[in-house]
Amino acid sequence: MRDDLQDLVDEVSAVLGAPATLEDRDFTLLAFCAHDGTGPATPGATMDTVRARSILGRSSTPEVRAWFESHGIARATAPVRVPADPVAGILTRLCLPVRSGDRLHGYLWLLDEGRTDVTDPTAPGLGEAVALAAEAGRLLAEGRPGTDDLSSALHAVLTGPAPQRSVRALTEALGAGTPVTLVALLPAAPGLPAGWAPPGAGAVPAVLGDGAEVAVLLPLPGDGDPRPAGALSGAALGGLPAGSTAGVAAARIGCGDLPAQWHEARTAARVAAVDPRFAPAASWPELGAWRQVAALPGPDPSLAALLADPVLTATAEVWLDCAGSPQRAAGVLCIHRQTLYYRLGRIEELTGLDLADGADRLFLHLGVRAARLTPAAPERPSRGPRGDLNSADR
Repeated sequence: MRDDLQDLVDEVSAVLGAPATLEDRDFTLLAFCAHDGTGPATPGATMDTVRARSILGRSSTPEVRAWFESHGIARATAPVRVPADPVAGILTRLCLPVRSGDRLHGYLWLLDEGRTDVTDPTAPGLGEAVALAAEAGRLLAEGRPGTDDLSSALHAVLTGPAPQRSVRALTEALGAGTPVTLVALLPAAPGLPAGWAPPGAGAVPAVLGDGAEVAVLLPLPGDGDPRPAGALSGAALGGLPAGSTAGVAAARIGCGDLPAQWHEARTAARVAAVDPRFAPAASWPELGAWRQVAALPGPDPSLAALLADPVLTATAEVWLDCAGSPQRAAGVLCIHRQTLYYRLGRIEELTGLDLADGADRLFLHLGVRAARLTPAAPERPSRGPRGDLNSADR
């Protein structure tokens, strides 16, 4: 493929009579054509700092990239004239976006000294150059790994020490400068429906643990807007059994921090499964104190006697969630206030804690929350109008 790309760059240079450079969407040099000055361009006038750095260093600085992207090249579907910046030593150049379908793969640059009128579709050589840019996009698209290959790479990154080639494959496919997030899907029952696939353009799925978990790597818009991840979560859950949950990690630039994003996404999905306020989908940034709770290995063993009684456990959590207000907690639990006082006394007896002490209340709150995230934890009892009729109150 590299020889084909070089031939294309040579042909574009000949068509427009200007030095040409082909870079991928992250401004990494793929091919270039030297210009000998025998055409319309004159020697010395067709080399600037940016071109020299691209050829010698095979990349551009973040400042240079920001300058060019500020002229809309990443969104462009037609040739773009980028003006000169004499202070920065940048000459005007013609940018031909290299696309395949609606996906950007790179840029063809020509130092044509402003001769080509991009507003005139009949400008000499422009139509042929655009066709060659489209051919370059086709070649680059064909050279990228397919979805199955990328799914294998994502699986490798999330399940063990990731081979660098897996990280590179994902980075090259999505772009080093692309904001990405991970969505964790936790099906209510292991296994996935036949033919199930996550929605979303450019999404890369990986099924983990025989279908117990699904990771979906999703590229986001340039500003990192997380709404596509929320939409994907809702659509994906629609094809899974009732009770399935989803979690969304905080966005990052590029694929260099996927294990940390997977932790965030899985944590959010686990919280959505135990806290109705977040169900059926939660995002890491909105979890609040659940982030600290999830970092605990589980509840402290000294709380085992309390946690064996689901009614008292629920009472403790509701009372703590209500900031220790007996009136509010009794209302939520639908019990008499004296019943609540009795239960709180039993909680102190079983745990040895002093509920008038702030540190003990914090210890208890973390413990009952951590128990919610422990797989073997009993389900919380429903809070009904007969909540006082149980063994804890006798």
